[in-house]
Amino acid sequence: MKTRKWISESKMAAAVRLAEVPAVDIDADGVFKYVLIRVSSTEEGDDSSVDIVRGYAWAEYHADIYDRVAAELEKGGNLDCECLGGGRIKHDSKAKKIHVYGYSVGFGRANHSVSTEKLKTRYPDYEGAMRQNKILHSPAAKKYNLHVTLGLFKMLDSKV
Repeated sequence: MKTRKWISESKMAAAVRLAEVPAVDIDADGVFKYVLIRVSSTEEGDDSSVDIVRGYAWAEYHADIYDRVAAELEKGGNLDCECLGGGRIKHDSKAKKIHVYGYSVGFGRANHSVSTEKLKTRYPDYEGAMRQNKILHSPAAKKYNLHVTLGLFKMLDSKV
C-alpha cells in the first residue's frame, strides 16, 4: 500500500510542477532568440506535458536558453525537457506588437503557430483581433518567402 500511495503522490507532484510552469517568459522589448520547449513528466504512467516559450536578449545561442531553462526545470526531478525548435522574436511592448520568425541552426525552426498561440494567451491585451489571414501554399509563395500575419503577431516562414 505504501508504494501505491508514494506513486500517486509522486504523480501529483509532477502534475503540480507542470501546472506551475509559465507558458511564456520572454523579454519585454527588443529582438532576441527564442526556443519552444516541451516539458514532460517522467513519472511512470504519466504522459502529461506542456509546451513553453522562452526568449531572452542575453542569449548568444538558442542552446544557451534551452540549457538554462532545462537545467532549472529538471533539477527538481519528475520533469524532462525537449527543445522543439527556435527562432526569433521582435517584441515592442509599447506598441503591443510581437513578431515571431526565423529558425535555430542547432534546433531547427520551431512551429511558430504554436509559439504564437502561447504568446497570444500571455499577451491578450495586444491590439487587434488575432485572426489568421489566408496562407499562400503555392511554390511561388514559398520561393519568395511570403509571410503569414496573425493580427499583430507575425510569423515569417523564411530562414532568416
